[in-house]
Amino acid sequence: MVRISSTDRRSALIDAALRVIGRDGIHAATTRAIVAEADMSLASFHYVFQSRDDMMHGLVASLIETQTLAALASITETTDIHRALRLGLQAYFEVLVAHPQHEQALMELLLYSLRSDDLADLPRQQYARYHSAVAELLVAAASSARVSWTRPVADIARTIVCITDGVTLAWLADRDAEASARVLDFAADSLAVLTRPLDAEHHNPERVHTP
Repeated sequence: MVRISSTDRRSALIDAALRVIGRDGIHAATTRAIVAEADMSLASFHYVFQSRDDMMHGLVASLIETQTLAALASITETTDIHRALRLGLQAYFEVLVAHPQHEQALMELLLYSLRSDDLADLPRQQYARYHSAVAELLVAAASSARVSWTRPVADIARTIVCITDGVTLAWLADRDAEASARVLDFAADSLAVLTRPLDAEHHNPERVHTP
């Protein structure tokens, strides 16, 4: 009998949960339905997750990590901040197009959580993860391009999350990739002007300069 590592087991269960939610909705994503989808036992589930709610938190964290890694790989390819921003946004969009059911699952989970006492903390945590991940990417992009942000990184990160939320909803509704590309172009143009070259003495990508 082949032993599965806890990491692989966790990943397989999260993938199974995404398939169940995408196919049948969040209400159908019971622990039993998830383990059946993954062809595992309940014991296997409880070996890596304390509860279904614990798994839902893990699901959110896993998807955000996937998006962040894709964007990070893109923005470090260039030392031009405008191009870095556009590549990062494109990386997010390509993940969306490749796995639209993942974003649908996240949205459904978010709306479900807003009405659930057991998962009441998840929406705040989900968006805190979004904001933190984007802020890290902004710092990395600025460092590579040797620029500093002229507004607080946290505020710029929140703005980007608002933009990508809107692009995600619009694309899921109309699947118009060209329209989405125009919005992302405009976003990169608008964000790039919020930077200025680093002065030689203060290499801090998070430094906020006063005009």
